Amino acid sequence: MNMKIYCTLAFAALVIVSTPGLARAASLPAANTSTDPDAYKLLAVHAAYMPRLAHNQFGRPLVLQSLETSRRVSGDIYAEIDTPFETVRKSFANPRNWCEVLILHINTKYCHAGIGADSNRLSVRVGKKGAQDINQAFALEFAFRLKANRADYMAALLTAPAGPLGTADYQFELQVIPLTSAKSFLRLHYSYAFGGVARLATQGYLATAGRDKVGFTRDPIGAGKYAYVTGMRSVVERNTMRYYLAVESYLASLLLPPGRQFNDRIERWFDATEQYRLQLHEMDRTEYLSMKKSEYARQQVAIGR
Repeated sequence: MNMKIYCTLAFAALVIVSTPGLARAASLPAANTSTDPDAYKLLAVHAAYMPRLAHNQFGRPLVLQSLETSRRVSGDIYAEIDTPFETVRKSFANPRNWCEVLILHINTKYCHAGIGADSNRLSVRVGKKGAQDINQAFALEFAFRLKANRADYMAALLTAPAGPLGTADYQFELQVIPLTSAKSFLRLHYSYAFGGVARLATQGYLATAGRDKVGFTRDPIGAGKYAYVTGMRSVVERNTMRYYLAVESYLASLLLPPGRQFNDRIERWFDATEQYRLQLHEMDRTEYLSMKKSEYARQQVAIGR
C-alpha cells in the first residue's frame, strides 16, 4: 500500500479511537477506496491499535474489547497472527473447518457441518465444562455465510437464531487482511442477545460456582485503583478469548501432518488458556485432553469420516 495512504488512514483511525463522540466514524469507509474499502478499514484499525498491540497485559499482539447493553453482550478481539493471509482465508472460507475450531472450546461437545445443500449449516452442541452425554447438551444451529473472499480481505459469519436459556441471535464473525507475506491481522467478533431468564441464570452462576470469575478488562473504581470486570461482560470476554485461542491453535496446527494436528490443537489450546489462569482455568490438563479426544472421536463417527 502507498505509504501516504497508510499514514492518512492511521491518523484518521487514531483520531476516531481517541476522540469521544467519534467512535461511530470508525464504521465509515476509509478515505481511499480504490482497491478494497473493507481491507482499508481493517488496516486503519490496525494502525490505530499498534501501540496496544505492542504493549498489553496479554503477552501477545492482541486487543480485547467488550460491550454490554440491556439485551446484548459482545466481545471483539483484534490480533496480529504469524500466519499467511492465504492460509487463514482458505481455512475459514470452509465451514467444516469452523468445527475444528469450535470443538476446542471447553463447553463445545459436538460440531457437524452439513453436506450438499446443507453444507453451510453447522449443528453444534454446547454444555457443561466436563464430560457430558451429547443428548444432554444444548443444540445450536449455525448458518455459515462467506461475506467476502478477495485477494486482500476475507470475512466469514456464523449466526444462530436461538441458544440455551433464552439466549438468541448468536454471531461469530472473522475478518482478516494480510500485513506481510507471513503475517495477518484479524478481528474476531462474538456476541449474543439475552432475556430475563438468561440474565438470572448467569447471575445465579456468578453468585455461586462462578463467584470468583472475572474478565480481562480493568475498569477504574476510584482513587487510582482498578478492578477486573465482572458479570455478563466477564462471561463474554472469557469466551471470546477462548474462541480466539482456538483459532490461533487451529492455524498453528496446520504446519503438522494431518494425523498429528488434532492432538497438537488441544494441547496448544489448553496451554494457551493456562497463561490466563485467573480468567480461564477450569480443569487440569489431563482431564481436558481426555475429554476432547473423546468428544472429537464421537464427532468423527457422526461425520462419517
